Amino acid sequence: MTASDSTHSRLTFDLVKERASRLRAELNRHNHLYYVLSRQEIADEAYDALMAELRAVEEQYPQLRAPDSPTQRVGAPPSPEFKEVAHPVPLLSLSNVFTGEDLAAWHTRVLGQLGVAQVDMTCELKIDGLALAVTYEDGVLVRAATRGDGSRGEDVTANIRTIRSVPLRLLGDGVPRLIELRGEVYFPKAPFERFNDIREAAGLPRYVNARNAASGALRQLDSRETARAPLEMFFYAIGRLEGGQMPATQWELLSKLRKWGCKVCSAPDGHEAAEWVPVRLRSLDEVARFHESVKSRRDALPFGIDGIVIKVDRLDHHDRLGFVGREPRWATAYKFPAEQAVTLLRRISVNVGRTGSLSPFAELEPVFVGGVTISQATLHNEGDIQRKDIREGDLVIVQRAGDVIPQVAGPASANVRSAESRPYRIPDDCPRCGQAVFRDPDEAVVRCVNARCPAQFERLLEHFASRGAMDIEGLGERVAIALIAAQLVSDVADVYALQEKREQLVELNLTDEAATDGEPPVSSEGAGQKRRLGEKRADKILAGVETSKKRPLDRVIIGLGIPHIGSENAVLLARNFKSLQGLGAVTSEQLDEVEGIGPEIARSVAAWFANSENSDVVRKLRVAGVDPHDETPEPPADHPIRGRTVVVTGALQGFSRQQAQDAVKSRGGKTAGSVSKKTDFVVAGAEAGSKADDAKRLGVRIITEAEFVRLLDGELPDPVPSGAPSDPGEETR
Repeated sequence: MTASDSTHSRLTFDLVKERASRLRAELNRHNHLYYVLSRQEIADEAYDALMAELRAVEEQYPQLRAPDSPTQRVGAPPSPEFKEVAHPVPLLSLSNVFTGEDLAAWHTRVLGQLGVAQVDMTCELKIDGLALAVTYEDGVLVRAATRGDGSRGEDVTANIRTIRSVPLRLLGDGVPRLIELRGEVYFPKAPFERFNDIREAAGLPRYVNARNAASGALRQLDSRETARAPLEMFFYAIGRLEGGQMPATQWELLSKLRKWGCKVCSAPDGHEAAEWVPVRLRSLDEVARFHESVKSRRDALPFGIDGIVIKVDRLDHHDRLGFVGREPRWATAYKFPAEQAVTLLRRISVNVGRTGSLSPFAELEPVFVGGVTISQATLHNEGDIQRKDIREGDLVIVQRAGDVIPQVAGPASANVRSAESRPYRIPDDCPRCGQAVFRDPDEAVVRCVNARCPAQFERLLEHFASRGAMDIEGLGERVAIALIAAQLVSDVADVYALQEKREQLVELNLTDEAATDGEPPVSSEGAGQKRRLGEKRADKILAGVETSKKRPLDRVIIGLGIPHIGSENAVLLARNFKSLQGLGAVTSEQLDEVEGIGPEIARSVAAWFANSENSDVVRKLRVAGVDPHDETPEPPADHPIRGRTVVVTGALQGFSRQQAQDAVKSRGGKTAGSVSKKTDFVVAGAEAGSKADDAKRLGVRIITEAEFVRLLDGELPDPVPSGAPSDPGEETR
């Protein structure tokens, strides 16, 4: 090739590169106009021509196929499985209120904790969809993850690229270097009905509601299947931000999202609701009127909602209010009243849980309530049934609590009972094992105390393998039931002997009955049909079993299913007693001395380990290689951070936020999510923001990352000289 040919080739490539860039920008602009702003500037044929030209360019020059190209929305190859994604900031759920009194109580708590008389509140619609976190780096979409358990979700990036209201590249100036946006994926009403009609015409079952259809589409392993479902997404929050400025209020945040090209919850142009969502209000009376207005017009909206979301507007107030459990204090969902229907209560049956609790439930004449057909509903406990005087053969009022959980609200007024009708009482014998049940006068729950009860073991095995415990992928409810029925396991430790029974595992028979573990039905010919587990799924389970041997001590403690033990208590037990043997050797009195472990939990743990069958399970786990030890060092009694409260804010160079907090806790200190007068130190990294401002206002000591490192090493920071700035960086600003 001559120098002239080379120059001509370079000029040609540069022209093609520029054309590809313009095509991407133009197509993304039209996508934003059409799918976000509901406007169309060019005919479908013209749009298709631009898309065809870009595809042709990218096929000839694959190096020009950019991540934000509109051609990348559809057609990614099927994924073998979803990858796990850890949320850098937990993706938590909202608390719910159902009455004006509940809302007033939430509002009073907020004002009291902030020490103010009034706050602005941003009110948005509560979409009936699926929470999602979408991460952008330098404005380009790089990852999307489901909520999962709030800490870890599933990577659904390829599928999210098919949703045209999700920008592949954020628009405008001032886009942060890294930002995680949060929102809700949903299925609009009219497209959902058309989608169901197409499925029915193809001989496929109809989805019972739009949320289930959206969930099914989002979790397809082939993104081309997701693309067939016209899903949409509303954005409403920022989870993580680096290299940019966080808005001061939720109202400003929504405005910023719009400028970046993100769809914010509002009705389409021309719809009667377009002018009234979202809104910013000051009084509870205004919120109540808005709630009533939305409720009266919800059916006219093009998407499903089940209430409104109320958020304290100022984001620095979010930091000060923090969280309680897994819910933010600064927001709540004001739900609509549950939809109700009347149907026949055929029979009251009983489920047996993993701790032996007997839970009554109603078997109903199927009835359509709130978008789904309900044939079973919860009845809480024996005392609740007797208080409401609910009896078999009654006409009962059925509702979906929070538009989710079916429950029997009470008997209908039109009941005409036969002479044989009797008040309900839970049976004296366990319905699964036949052993006598135990009725504790201090508890509402009736229990089966037979440790060999098959129903308890089915639930326990499923719990042991669950994500929050040993996380054995593929071992869900249906497989757990089949393993027990085939007598391949008699306790949870037996799962570690399954490698020696691989051939039996491969031939394991599954049925469609009780198939609620997320696997597809094994047959299209009705419940009770069987098929073998197969080599692929068997090997997947065995790989999960082997990997689970490395789980930390607190996860093993959770998996054992000790009554009253959750994740936080499990961490406390692991930190204090270091191993299963150590935990099993202590008395209830010693357990009760641990801060955070009360007498009821102490008795429960001691009683569990005192049972010889449970001790045998621990021994078998140790022999199988499941013998974790918590290596967290005991903090010195005189460590300067012991007993002190530390708040970490901003970006640190040598620590993630979680690492910094773990370092404080491992030395006997405490961490908090907001600054108060009880805070001892605020560790301020880059872009510390409102927490540093709160520390200055309250006179709390602000320290640098270098001082934090020295504090962890046992050296208290020097006192601030009189008249000197409390923030080491203040004098340079």
